[in-house]
Amino acid sequence: MNNYFIKTTNPAPLVVFRVCFGLLMCASLFSFWQKGWIESLYLEPKFHFTFYAFEWIKPFGVYTYVLFALCGLSSIFVAFGFKYRIAIVTFFLSFTYIQFMDKTVYQSSSYFIMVLSFLMIFLPANAAFSIDSLRSRRSYRTIPKWCLDSVKLIFFIVFLYSGLAKLNSDWLLRAMPLELWLTASKNIPLIGDSVLQSNWFHYGVSWSFMVFDLTIPFLLLYKRTRFLAFGLLVFNQLFSQALFPLGMLPLMLIICAPIFFSLEWHQKALLILRAFLSPIQNGLKFSSALKMTKDYQYRTPLSVLIVLLFFVFQLLFPLRYMLYPGELFWTGEGYLFSWRTSLIERSGTTTFTVVDSKTGERFNIKNSDFLTPSQEKQMSAQPDFILEFAHCLGRHFKAEGHDQVQVYAQSYVSLNGRAEAQYIDPDVDLLQEKESFRHKKWILPFQDKIRGL
Repeated sequence: MNNYFIKTTNPAPLVVFRVCFGLLMCASLFSFWQKGWIESLYLEPKFHFTFYAFEWIKPFGVYTYVLFALCGLSSIFVAFGFKYRIAIVTFFLSFTYIQFMDKTVYQSSSYFIMVLSFLMIFLPANAAFSIDSLRSRRSYRTIPKWCLDSVKLIFFIVFLYSGLAKLNSDWLLRAMPLELWLTASKNIPLIGDSVLQSNWFHYGVSWSFMVFDLTIPFLLLYKRTRFLAFGLLVFNQLFSQALFPLGMLPLMLIICAPIFFSLEWHQKALLILRAFLSPIQNGLKFSSALKMTKDYQYRTPLSVLIVLLFFVFQLLFPLRYMLYPGELFWTGEGYLFSWRTSLIERSGTTTFTVVDSKTGERFNIKNSDFLTPSQEKQMSAQPDFILEFAHCLGRHFKAEGHDQVQVYAQSYVSLNGRAEAQYIDPDVDLLQEKESFRHKKWILPFQDKIRGL
């Protein structure tokens, strides 16, 4: 381990990644703002679903725009390597806050960006080709090799867990839920409707996705298959995006993959980037203006220790589902933040009845009076959403003068094309149940068997 941690490498691959990451995040945030999603997702809803232990994170009203502006500005600073350490910390905190304001907005791409930006706090991504190096007149010729490998390791973890998760009977033996999505899809170029309806195509796509996820990191490592693997990655991500919205995840994976490329490729990429950054290109040269004569070294082992603990967490946290009884795809316990992307299709209907135990009055709830259509759709088939909304209803009726209320749910859910089955115990007063990391006993058992990891 000591021999490994003293190895060094050229900073060019990490620098290219920093620039692409910052620019992509800036473009993404601008697009989010321009499409009016800040208002529709964060300002218009009357109620926001929260993450457990982060219930205190709420939108700031109209000042939510300021938060997005701060996040976008920090991403520009990251791209240009200006006040890099402050910029990347600001980006991580502001972006994470944005994603935690409403759980209905969560996507795997959001978590991937949070993980990457946290890791980048401890990496010298501004060691060269940055305004910081220009202002300090210091550009490093080498950085520790583990800094580069840490980004590659995140890439490995994402695809490894995604591939292992596809080794289940629904995905491989029933082609579910791909069969549902492919049959309903109408917007995939060059693929006819008859092919999309074909059973062989559903199974072919399911198995090829599984093989792809498990092999792509290794193909990128091997020099002879690297560019072929990158082409397959681009095709796979674009095809996946056509099937189901994955947010920024496809683009993030595509900009991560070139970090496996050779040093010469990244040096050429920096020349191209310098041409686009013409206003400051004279100050960002690797030679003449800035002498790259120093090797970057960490002053203390603290950063290395934090990164090691970070990866221990990333390897273990997705496995927490093993601590829960019942079927993971049905209960959803341990599913979040585990790189299990696009494995399930859950739909359902959930209706609530509020009972005033003091007067005997019963109120049948119209969900749309409290939730947007998107929120109602997600709430109807996910237990944590159902529980939180039940507590919201309890607070609402108590505020109207009903001191002793009970909330019951009639919920029916379909999983991966199966017939709808009752999901929540209708005799349980959900106001007496609290959100926690413990197993939710009020979720009724799954009446089928899904084999796999």
